[in-house]
Amino acid sequence: MIPSKRAQSIKPSPTLSIDTKAKALRAAGEDIINFGVGEPDFDTPANIKEAAIKAIRDGFTKYTPVGGIVELKDAIIEKFQRDNNLSYSRDEIIVSCGAKHSLYNIAEALFNPGDEVIIPAPYWVTYPDQVILNDAVPVVINTDEKNSFRLTPELIREKLSEKTRALILNYPSNPTGLSYDHDSLQRIAEMAIEHDLYIISDEIYEKLTYDGFKHTSIASLGEEVKKRTLVVNGLSKSHAMTGWRIGFTAGPKEIISAMTKIQSQSTSNPTSIAQMAAVEALRGPQDFIPMMVSEFDKRRLYILERLNGIEGVSTIKPVGAFYVFPNVSYYYGRASNGFRINSSLDLSEYLLDRARVAVVPGSAFGNDDYIRLSYATSMDNIKKGLDRIEEALAGLR
Repeated sequence: MIPSKRAQSIKPSPTLSIDTKAKALRAAGEDIINFGVGEPDFDTPANIKEAAIKAIRDGFTKYTPVGGIVELKDAIIEKFQRDNNLSYSRDEIIVSCGAKHSLYNIAEALFNPGDEVIIPAPYWVTYPDQVILNDAVPVVINTDEKNSFRLTPELIREKLSEKTRALILNYPSNPTGLSYDHDSLQRIAEMAIEHDLYIISDEIYEKLTYDGFKHTSIASLGEEVKKRTLVVNGLSKSHAMTGWRIGFTAGPKEIISAMTKIQSQSTSNPTSIAQMAAVEALRGPQDFIPMMVSEFDKRRLYILERLNGIEGVSTIKPVGAFYVFPNVSYYYGRASNGFRINSSLDLSEYLLDRARVAVVPGSAFGNDDYIRLSYATSMDNIKKGLDRIEEALAGLR
């Protein structure tokens, strides 16, 4: 049996592949430190879990409207008004099975065969493949660490064509942990308006910021840019609800309507129980978030100091999310006991094989000079893992 050309054109998620391999080694009894997966290591807050339990007990276990229950849509509308100074109506909101599902629905609703979609690199691993799956063409623009890996109008202009349909922004970024300030977003917004581009704005990490950095949604920069922006968010990162699979999109009602029709023929509604838990997450106490962010911040500062203290490793300071993206190309061309390092994949395999530490190669994100480490793990694991990384790198000659 031969799979479709569409299925053959994409690759599995490398972040999940690394996590799967690390877990398999751990299941076999190996002591693995896993810096690979992008998932908060905190438990979902008790009040959210109780809301789900109540939903079960109340018999709220049936189909719901495809695009989400009214209570959750209203809670999302309140969230956008409160956090982002954005006003939406119910027909401009859709709830999906996680932010990844939201992004896929957008691609299905927005792209036609041959459309070009601008994606700045480093990028989240799924963006190019979702574009390809929907018969469009990812146009990758390499950004520079010297400019905090930000997309600029000048870079966009070099890649614009009559086929350009949209651009994707992710801020704070996975994998870099960097973000866009107000002025940078304003310049991109003006470019999008000028060239009639849609903006897909992935803001899933908006709550996880440090050093006083203030997140700005590009959709809040004026009515003209809002009309062409699809804002994607969710609860996986902010409320430690990765397994609950609740994401949402706000945008023009015509696109939201199309996404809802598509969702009706694929997954139907998100889980009813998770939707009730999401209402509590958005409307209930929010003190969990600053507690989690404070702990992430301690880990961020520690891992940054340790990595920058390793010979040949340089890491720009992240302002959000829970990732660091160190440049490790200093070690390319070196070897240890027959294991030669020529790429980020080689180095990632070396660290897993020799140091029993899982990281994700930068090539998965569109930049082979780097690797990604998640600090969404305990400080003890971080210390032990960095000790192992430092020792393993010192062994390369």
